[in-house]
Amino acid sequence: MFDHVLRRGKDHLLAPLVRVAGSRFHPNLISVAAAVIGVAAAVALANGAYGLAAALWVSNRLVDGLDGAVARATGQTSEFGGYLDLMLDVVVYSAIPIGFALHRPEPEVFLAVTLLLAACYINITSWLYLSVLIERHRQSREFAAAPQRLTAIAMPRGLVEGAETIVAYLVLMLFPDYAVVILLITAAAILVGAVQRMIWSVGRFPGGGP
Repeated sequence: MFDHVLRRGKDHLLAPLVRVAGSRFHPNLISVAAAVIGVAAAVALANGAYGLAAALWVSNRLVDGLDGAVARATGQTSEFGGYLDLMLDVVVYSAIPIGFALHRPEPEVFLAVTLLLAACYINITSWLYLSVLIERHRQSREFAAAPQRLTAIAMPRGLVEGAETIVAYLVLMLFPDYAVVILLITAAAILVGAVQRMIWSVGRFPGGGP
């Protein structure tokens, strides 16, 4: 919900790190490094090391924010880089709740994690295919023609985006005793976002209106 606002200031905030990393590391390598840190956070969760998992999760998000910033600052943006970043993000976002469930094998936790992952599956479909349609019709859609877009593809907005998921996972790590409630609320909010995009799409593309 707030990603479009936060992205505007992200490059400015990361500028000191970009100056250091940009001359040393390729953006794709930074994406891979972020994913390794994220999977390490999931492994820490699987072993019940919540504090370490939280620190690694925050580090993952910080490093993940560098790849695009470095690519733009050094003129190394690429379609493959955007694809790689998205794929690795999905790996990490999936690994975190799975890692938590491995440490907390109670049936209610497994059910909550299953519902969350199902919601994420629906949510990814809700915006990914819409992104394809937006790109296809971008010449006639002001949404996709917005200047200085900071993502590889157009991403329709929803209630839960990257920033909200970061907070939700961090809260899960800091308050594991409330895991079921946190997971179910997050899953419900993600589904609301998918419905928002469905409503947004009605009438915007051929065949969607009466």
